[in-house]
Amino acid sequence: MTSQKVDYIVIGAGMAGLASAIRLLMFGKKVLIVEKHSIPGGLNSYYKRGKREFDVGLHALTNTVKPGEKGKPFHKILKQLRIPLENFELSPQSYSLIKFPDKTLKFTNDFNEFIESIHQQFPNDIDQFLSLVEHIKNFNEVALDNETFMAKDVVRSFIKNESLIEMIFCPLLIYGSAWENDMDFSQFVVMFKSIYFEGFARPNGGVRTIINLLTAKIESLGGEVRYKTAVTKIIEQNGAVCGVLLNNETLVECSNVLSTVGNFETKKLLNPELFVAEENIGKLSFTESIFITKEKPHTLGSDATIIFYNNRPNYLYRCPQTFIDNQSAVVCFPNNFKNDQMDEGWLRVTSMANFNLWKNLNSADKKSYLQKKEEVASENIELLKNLLPEFSGDYLFKDVFSPTTITRYTGHLGGAVYGSPDKIRSGKFPETKGLYLAGTDQGFLGIVGAMLSGISITNLYFLQNGSNE
Repeated sequence: MTSQKVDYIVIGAGMAGLASAIRLLMFGKKVLIVEKHSIPGGLNSYYKRGKREFDVGLHALTNTVKPGEKGKPFHKILKQLRIPLENFELSPQSYSLIKFPDKTLKFTNDFNEFIESIHQQFPNDIDQFLSLVEHIKNFNEVALDNETFMAKDVVRSFIKNESLIEMIFCPLLIYGSAWENDMDFSQFVVMFKSIYFEGFARPNGGVRTIINLLTAKIESLGGEVRYKTAVTKIIEQNGAVCGVLLNNETLVECSNVLSTVGNFETKKLLNPELFVAEENIGKLSFTESIFITKEKPHTLGSDATIIFYNNRPNYLYRCPQTFIDNQSAVVCFPNNFKNDQMDEGWLRVTSMANFNLWKNLNSADKKSYLQKKEEVASENIELLKNLLPEFSGDYLFKDVFSPTTITRYTGHLGGAVYGSPDKIRSGKFPETKGLYLAGTDQGFLGIVGAMLSGISITNLYFLQNGSNE
């Protein structure tokens, strides 16, 4: 067994881990960043099929900003990481829709347009909505000592129309809730501000642009991400971290470990032999079908960037009893950001899925598993025909990934994209000194949220003297 010693270990080269490592390297710390996959990004990564490069996770960057704006979460990240805004080459959304059976709401990166849409569709409820907005503006959603209480209870104290509540929650839930049919109010406010107040944008080049900026920064600071390197055990002694054991039998001594792989996933690394998966590891997972077409979406009948589709009066955000929920989906048209630099049409359909059904099928019968993916693709083609009047169903190439793919490449138990409902907002494991948590299960979700989590926890516990520079 070989050994080495470092100042800090960061487990996971997703957005939170990369941002954390940059902060530590800025202050001259000796950091080891380990990533079990062969590429960075975590839940927001990329892959290649049929000579085409695909994004995973990122439909859009939330919390988008305009040049000259200050004080927004994204600007704080840029300042902390010392990366110029223009390097992201952001292209704003055209507009997005929340499409229910009897009503459709429209929003853009101008919040006033969302207000106007609600006024048109729900004229008797606009004053209640504006009262909720004022409450949201005055709430400190990022305070690490916020108590957990459910968002729908708070929202119902302002808005009485359940249809409006369902529509407001739809994008926020599917883009950021580990709870079924509800979410913690702090997370609700985070998502409300990031999606409705600030809006969507897409970096030119997709998620690779963000990842390349972060990894280039790490390299410029003399850091390194060690890929295909998994932590098999976090070593502790007398209630304190003293190192980690890697899959190549290397022992790395260290008294400070920042894990970005999840709450229960980290606890599993503490006691891999004794760990038993619990009920609350997280139940919300997804499939995604991606279709490449000769025609672009705007020629097929839609200029919308993202459509949050729901074919029920209520939005059932929960693990479906079947392989996928074919009555709701997020449909993204990457070409319909304002600066389209892609040569082909891209149609992405993301559906809620049952991890256990997919896992059992994949384990028992690979042929049936592949056939089920074909069935899902066919169902999503029919949905696209409904949303794109000129779409014949023809495509040049397609790919489908399932919840088991998520677990395979991220290690998230249950394929849970948003982790466990049991968030550790403080980022501390009280029972283990020197072990900290950032990322999804610390409570800040999305690309901007993950980076902010990595930065905040690093500043708070490792860089107290440099966190405000």
